[in-house]
Amino acid sequence: MLDNINPSELPVPAVQRSQHKWPFIPRPALLPPTETTSDHHPPHYQYSHQDQSMMISPPPSTAIALERETKFVWTMENGGLRKRQLNDRPTHGHDATNNASSRQLHHVYMADKTDKLSWRPAPPRGPPLGRLDTLDHILLGVLTIASLFTRLYKITWPKFVVWDEAHFGKFATHYLRREFYFDVHPPLGKILLALAGYLTGYDGSYEFDSGKDYPDSVNYVGMRVFCAICGAAIVPLAFMIGLELKMSRQAAFLLGVFALVECSFATISRFILLDSLLLMFTATSTYCLVRFRNEQTARPLTDSWWIWLFLLGINLGAVLSVKWVGLFVIALVGLHTIEELWEMLGDLNMPRRIYMKHWLARILCLIMVPTAIYMASFLIHFAILVRSGPGDAQMSSLFQAGLIGNDFDDNPLEIAYGSKITLKNNGHGGGLLHSHVQRYPSGSEQQQVTCYHHKDANNEWIVKKAWGAETAGETYVGEPEFVEDGHIVRLVHALTTRNLHSHVTHKAPVTTFDYEVSCYGNTTLGDKNDHWKVEIVNDVLVSHTKRVRSLTTRMRFRHVISGCLLRSHNVILPQWGFKQAEVVCQKEAEDRSPFNMWNVEKHINPRLPQLRGTRRPRSAFLHDFLHLNVAMWTSNNALVPDQDKERDILTSAPREWPLMSTGLRMVSWADDAIKYYLVGNPTTWLGSTIGLVVLVGLILVYVIRWRRQIRDFFPDELDDFVFAVQTGLLGWFLHYFPFWIMGRVTYLHHYFPALYFALISLAFAIDHITVRLISNGLTRTVIISIIGMIAVINFIYFAPLSFGFDVPSRQMKGRQWISSWNLVDS
Repeated sequence: MLDNINPSELPVPAVQRSQHKWPFIPRPALLPPTETTSDHHPPHYQYSHQDQSMMISPPPSTAIALERETKFVWTMENGGLRKRQLNDRPTHGHDATNNASSRQLHHVYMADKTDKLSWRPAPPRGPPLGRLDTLDHILLGVLTIASLFTRLYKITWPKFVVWDEAHFGKFATHYLRREFYFDVHPPLGKILLALAGYLTGYDGSYEFDSGKDYPDSVNYVGMRVFCAICGAAIVPLAFMIGLELKMSRQAAFLLGVFALVECSFATISRFILLDSLLLMFTATSTYCLVRFRNEQTARPLTDSWWIWLFLLGINLGAVLSVKWVGLFVIALVGLHTIEELWEMLGDLNMPRRIYMKHWLARILCLIMVPTAIYMASFLIHFAILVRSGPGDAQMSSLFQAGLIGNDFDDNPLEIAYGSKITLKNNGHGGGLLHSHVQRYPSGSEQQQVTCYHHKDANNEWIVKKAWGAETAGETYVGEPEFVEDGHIVRLVHALTTRNLHSHVTHKAPVTTFDYEVSCYGNTTLGDKNDHWKVEIVNDVLVSHTKRVRSLTTRMRFRHVISGCLLRSHNVILPQWGFKQAEVVCQKEAEDRSPFNMWNVEKHINPRLPQLRGTRRPRSAFLHDFLHLNVAMWTSNNALVPDQDKERDILTSAPREWPLMSTGLRMVSWADDAIKYYLVGNPTTWLGSTIGLVVLVGLILVYVIRWRRQIRDFFPDELDDFVFAVQTGLLGWFLHYFPFWIMGRVTYLHHYFPALYFALISLAFAIDHITVRLISNGLTRTVIISIIGMIAVINFIYFAPLSFGFDVPSRQMKGRQWISSWNLVDS
């Protein structure tokens, strides 16, 4: 209900609580009624008790005259007064130029009880939620076409395997041959590469040897085009992300230009790699996040709200299924979700039923959907790779037994003394018991024992009786004697003839609270520290068995003297142990730990019948899924730089990335070779770092102004500002900082997802500052256009590094703007 009342009688309206607990929320206050709309007529105040808004307007008798004279009204929104033109119409889109004349009159005055004022132009009105007007579509089309051109230009060049095409092209080949392989990355990206190759005629006949020419029969271009299209998608997505973050249309277009002319993005998208897919799904996840946030603000729990929440979950699952770096964008979404739910918890007007619906919706779409997609990618992975291949040893023995072409059919069923066997650890990601002639650098200094994930002769052990038995050191002949539960055995390394050995006098090299395991002696020299008791745990095929069976029997090896258990637990040895898994004898023996359990994998004994025709169970999908993921984690952690060697020329450190102090040679650097240098556009890359610093500075300025009782934001504007800062600044931090604490080797392309968020921060900072400081829309457009042109000119200048050059590198000396680049041979 509206009533004409005196301003002195107005109650102080309550300000709606901001969704963000930042300290810039305007206090409820009224501007003192000192300004009038006419020399003779004070304004009338209309106050609504329902929505707590107030309009100041002239008396009805003077409305027409005043409209012609002043053409404005005052409105009060959430505790502040806003001066608007009467003929102001909502503008469609974010075009500040077309609305410049009206925005010059949109002066906003905000005050609190100290009567301190903050003046600025009112923010532009955005388009209806989720809709683009004609100009937006035109700009989107221009960016898309330009992006496709920069990614597809000279895509057939060079006609040889470039850099990591040797890995990911080979993985695609394995899919087409259906051979099982192992890699540290999840399978979705490589499945899509294989699909692209299959659809464009590649038959899996090429080995993708690094630097080798592609034969005419191999259509490598199809997979490159697929990667280029994925890389091109991040440009129009950047434009749409800018619009959804409430940037002006010019700034959103500038963000698209930044993504377009960033040299590193253009280069990495040209080859058969996972990075273009990772960037694409990172961009789609970010777009779905900002779009869902706007739906949450405007119309929660509607059909469109559900659609964007579900799409967000799908894209989170996809980015995680390409590379584990996708966990960082999941962290960004997770933090935003926690904040949303926390703020809703404090909303006393929200019914509990609605609040629980928000919880259930996010659990379904942001946890269950991504998990399902991630697991489905492995289900497809296992369904395609049904043949034995180079990655078999990373999986459990039963999984390998189910692959076509495995050699386990030659296994005799039961283990006898004199059998040559390999032992597989049953922990997730477990390897094969292994030894080699190299010795421990400390401790006993005896022969090393490790767990290894590749099949070779150093994994083979001969089962013999304990010292003192009649046939302890002899070759077994006659009737086979089978190994049973409770037997005391020796395990003799086949190649070196040394005995598996442990002793309480030496600690394990890494896990120092357990005992060292080594190889010691020979076929005639040894002691009781070589004795191990066989303890059968169970058999996955038969309910009760006294004898040890190959593949299916799980057992422990307990050291007879100390009582410790033979164990491998995915702890990686230093370089002197070749980054293989540590093997220890666990002092505090955990009988039920799978890391203390072993099974016989390969079994050779000419005196025993083979296993052909014997029924074998298949391993469960969930077991295989967990086993492979642990193996991926273990192998990824083993990718650490060798501190004893000079740093590889291809690697770089996280501290070098923000200032672009390093580049990467992707191919041979011979004078007559086609060369590619992975480096950024100085304008966008270095500018993005400056943008991050500026955003941090803006936050500090606003905090200081808040402490000085100066209010710079309406609550809705504050929410938009905070969310945009969170998206850009927090997104960059989450994708960059973890590499500082990772032990693994790092490369320049690991920074690219963080760079994408840094570009968002740069465009937002430019837009925010120009809108706040420059009221003339045309001037803002000119400034933004100049920045964009500088970026484009720099891209054109550095384009040979992205598109390839076949002249001696010394001719590119003018492009070596930073002395630490290795673009030119010294």
